Amino acid sequence: MNSYESLLDNEGYLIDLKNWSEELASYLAEQEEMELTQAHWEIILLLRDFYQEYEVSPAMRPLVKAVGKKLGADKGKSMYLMQLFPGSPAKLIAKLAGLPKPANCL
Repeated sequence: MNSYESLLDNEGYLIDLKNWSEELASYLAEQEEMELTQAHWEIILLLRDFYQEYEVSPAMRPLVKAVGKKLGADKGKSMYLMQLFPGSPAKLIAKLAGLPKPANCL
C-alpha cells in the first residue's frame, strides 16, 4: 500500500485538504494513467484558487467559465478540458487538486 492511500477516501479524493501536495497530485495522475504537463498544472492550480475563494469545487459549466475568465477563451472550452482531463474533467481536476468531488457530479 502506498503511503498516500491512507490520505484518500474510497473514491480517491483527499480526506484532508491540508495534505495536498504537487507530489500527491502526480501520484493521483499516475493512478489515472496521466502525466501532468504545464497545461494540466495551470488548470489544477486555477481550481485550487477557485476553491480557496468560493469554498466549492465547481461542476463543468462554472469550471469552463472560470478557466475562460482566467486563462482566455481558447482554454475556456469544455473540449479543451476534456482533452486534458478525459472522462469527467470537473471530477478529475478536483481529485488531482486535492479538493472535494463537485456536488452535482455523479
